[in-house]
Amino acid sequence: MNNLKALQEKISYDKTFDCVQCGYCLPACPTYETMERETHSPRGRINLVKMVAEGKAAVEDLQEPIEKCLGCMACTTVCPTDVQYGEILEGAKEVLEDNAQKSTLQKQTEDFLFGSFFPSRRWMNTLGNATWLYQRSGLQRIAHMMKLTKAAPLHLDAFERVLPNLPTPKQRKRRAKRYIRKRPSTAKVAFFTGCVMDSMFFHTNQNTIELLLKSGTEVIVPERQTCCGALHAHSGKIEQSREVAKDNIRAFEEEEVDYIINNAGGCGARLIEYHHLFEEGTTWHERAKRFVSKVKDITEVLAELDQIMYTIPIERTVTYQPSCHMSNVQGVIEPPRQLMNKIPNLTVKEQKRPDFCCGSAGIYNIINYEESMDILDVKMADVCATKAEEVVTTNPGCLLQMKLGIEREHASGEMEAVHLVDLLAQAGPVGKWE
Repeated sequence: MNNLKALQEKISYDKTFDCVQCGYCLPACPTYETMERETHSPRGRINLVKMVAEGKAAVEDLQEPIEKCLGCMACTTVCPTDVQYGEILEGAKEVLEDNAQKSTLQKQTEDFLFGSFFPSRRWMNTLGNATWLYQRSGLQRIAHMMKLTKAAPLHLDAFERVLPNLPTPKQRKRRAKRYIRKRPSTAKVAFFTGCVMDSMFFHTNQNTIELLLKSGTEVIVPERQTCCGALHAHSGKIEQSREVAKDNIRAFEEEEVDYIINNAGGCGARLIEYHHLFEEGTTWHERAKRFVSKVKDITEVLAELDQIMYTIPIERTVTYQPSCHMSNVQGVIEPPRQLMNKIPNLTVKEQKRPDFCCGSAGIYNIINYEESMDILDVKMADVCATKAEEVVTTNPGCLLQMKLGIEREHASGEMEAVHLVDLLAQAGPVGKWE
C-alpha cells in the first residue's frame, strides 16, 4: 500500500480525476489522428495512468502510449476542465524512468549525455566546431558520395542533410559576454543561448543579439548558464532537470535584468515552468518564481519595445509554423505574426491548421522517427497548400523538421525553412533611435 501511495503521488494520480473523458482533446491530438488508437489520445493516456496508479495495470503498460506522446500540449488548449496534462505526462515519464531496466552501457551513455554533454557549453562548442570542420573540410561531401551517412543510427543521416552551415571556431570565440550601450537603454536583458541552439544555430543567436541591440537594450550573455533541462524532463530525468534549473537560476541571478530572453519555443516552455520543479514555500520555489517572471521569448520583447523599422522589402510568400511549446505552454501567439507584418512586401499565408504539431517535439523525431514522419506528412500537406516559398518557425527542432519535410516533398528548390529571427535580420532592421 505504501508503494502504491508513493506511486500515486509521483504520477499525479489526484490530477487524473479532473479529466471527465469528454473527448474534446481527440481532434486536437496529432498522435490520435495519425495512430487512430484511444490509448494514443490524451484521455486514453490519462485513463491508463489512473489504472496504473490504482494497481489495475502494470507500469510497463504505460511505456508505448507515453513514449509516443509528443507533449505538444494541444489538448490543454481545448480542455474544458483545465486538466494539468503536462504534470501527468511528466509524472508518468518519471515513473517509467524509475522502473526502466537498463544495461551498464546504456546507463553510462545517458549519464554522459544528460549529466555532462548537454549541460556543458564546452561540449556544445566542441560539437559545433566539429560539425563545422566536417562541413568545410570536404568530409561531408565524401561521406555523401560514399553513402557513409546511411550507417548512422536512428535515421540521423536525414537530419545531417538539413543542418545549417556552422560558423568558424573564431566566430564563436568572438562573441562578447556583455553589450553595453553608450546611450540610455530601453531595457537590460540577459540572453539564454540554449545548448543545441547555440551549438547548431549560432548565427540565429547572433542575429537575436543584434535585434535586441537595435531595440535599444543592453544585452548580457551569462557564462554560467547551461541547458534548459527540457531534454532531461522529456526523458523522465526530473531530478537532473531540477539541478539544471538551479544552475540557470544561479547564473541569471548574478545581475539584475528586466528580461531573460530566449529564441527557442521548447527552451522557453521549460524555463517558464521552473517553479513547478520545487515545493511551494521553499527558498528555491521563490527564486524560481522570480526567474520565471522575467522569461520572455524574443518576439514578445521585440513587439513590446517596438523600436525597430524594417527597411528592406522581402518579396516572398511565407507561412508561419508556430512552435507548439511556444503557443500552448508559453502562450505566445500574436507577437511573431505582428513582427512578420512589419516586413515590407512580405506576404503571409495562414495554414488551415497552423497549430497542428510538426512532429519534432524535442528528440521525438529521433526516437520515434516513423511516427514523427507520419505527423510531418500531415503538416506538409497543409504547408504545401499555401504555396509558400518559405516556412517560418521559432524553434530549432521545428526548423530542422520543416527542412526535412521540404526534402520529403521534393520541394527543396521551391521552398525553404527559416527561423523568424533570421527572416527579420534579412529585412534590414534599423533602430528607430538611429
